[in-house]
Amino acid sequence: MAAAAAAAGGEEEEEERRRVPEPLSAKYIGSFAYLTVKDRLPTILTKAVDTVHRHKKTFFEKYGQEGVEAEKRAIGLMSKLRNELQTDKAVIPLTDEFPDAAQWNTYIERQQAALGPEEFPSWFKSSWLFMECYMYRRIHESILLNPPICDFDVFSEAKIQSFFSSQDAILIVCTYLQELQRKIENFEESQLKDEFMLLMQVALWGNRCDLSISGGQDNSQKNNPLASLESLKSFILVDDSERVWNLLVNNWKNKTSQTTPIRVDIVLDNSGFELVTDLVLAYFLLSTQLADEIHFHGKSMPWFVSDTTRRDLDWTLKNLQASNHASLSMCGNMWEQNLHKGVWVYHDHLFWTLPHEFSDMSQDAPDLYSELHKSNLIFFKGDLNYRKLTGDRKWSHTISFDTALQGFHPAPLCSLRTLKADIQVGLKPEQAEQLTLSDPQWLVSGNYAIIQFSDPNPK
Repeated sequence: MAAAAAAAGGEEEEEERRRVPEPLSAKYIGSFAYLTVKDRLPTILTKAVDTVHRHKKTFFEKYGQEGVEAEKRAIGLMSKLRNELQTDKAVIPLTDEFPDAAQWNTYIERQQAALGPEEFPSWFKSSWLFMECYMYRRIHESILLNPPICDFDVFSEAKIQSFFSSQDAILIVCTYLQELQRKIENFEESQLKDEFMLLMQVALWGNRCDLSISGGQDNSQKNNPLASLESLKSFILVDDSERVWNLLVNNWKNKTSQTTPIRVDIVLDNSGFELVTDLVLAYFLLSTQLADEIHFHGKSMPWFVSDTTRRDLDWTLKNLQASNHASLSMCGNMWEQNLHKGVWVYHDHLFWTLPHEFSDMSQDAPDLYSELHKSNLIFFKGDLNYRKLTGDRKWSHTISFDTALQGFHPAPLCSLRTLKADIQVGLKPEQAEQLTLSDPQWLVSGNYAIIQFSDPNPK
């Protein structure tokens, strides 16, 4: 019986591999994508307009009447964008001169070419991934086209508020790291493993603090992030922690003076509390020599409300350094030193804010793919990265993660994600059906999570 089921599952996998499913889209009325485009995206746009308007006085004080005129024009462009969205207008090309504009317009042309002569890409017909990314890029265009306010971050206020609202939780994890540092030299391998597992879970659940999902409403970490870990373990639907640990520890054991440095990459998601948990995990990996260098990948522009930019990273470190709490200021100083020493490296390749799924990377951003190929392990944080890893497609829940990656294998990779979009692969047979019976919102509530690993060259 088991052999027959396995054979049937293998045939289903092969069939799915041949037939790549359609992307998620707002054309499916009632779907999470539809509700996002219909309700959540207009709300985010409205908040962006309001934020720009509330800074009118600041713009006047800084730039005079020229700043006020720029504010009016930016609001006009965002209001026009909101109207286009709500009335399902056709996608239009970008007109700014940011370095990614040509790639965006090429992508839009590709989408048009794939349709019939009477059809056009639009908000409620095209893929959800394309349209959601396009909205944030058009918000950025609205600001770029209006100097002298062209470096204004419309989401900065929300990100700063989220950081300060999470102060107690940030203090707890930074204090824990400081205490860990004092005794880590004497740890046995089993103790290192336990601490790694704990800090990886802290970084995992930190992903719940996502302002794009809450429509910009406060979604900070207010509870003790360490106290709840044990009770949350049953909500991790796929847990490949052991495989991740085995990869790291084997690289560590096999390291010699001749081997290249062990490199871990973290493709970041949200700023605020989640970013701090990522930095804590990165510092632990470095201080235990499980990694020799950490490469962070953030966004080159304000993105999905709370995604991390270089400005957010620098702001976070400066605020930690200025804190009256010793553990916060020490973390801020140590992390800043790591960046200066070059053992932490920050990248913000333009590909991360394009609408492409990651299986396109080797063709559309070969330099980034080659850079990731140098890594020994890549952590991909959060929902948007997972959607791009899997192409944001209507995969069967039981299809393997490797299949859904569609050939994207630059290095061993691990998704750390709390579920806030209706896509999830790699589940056991009937697991999704059982979850739907017990919690119909399991895919989008943020209450469930995955630690999902893929290795292109398993030993």
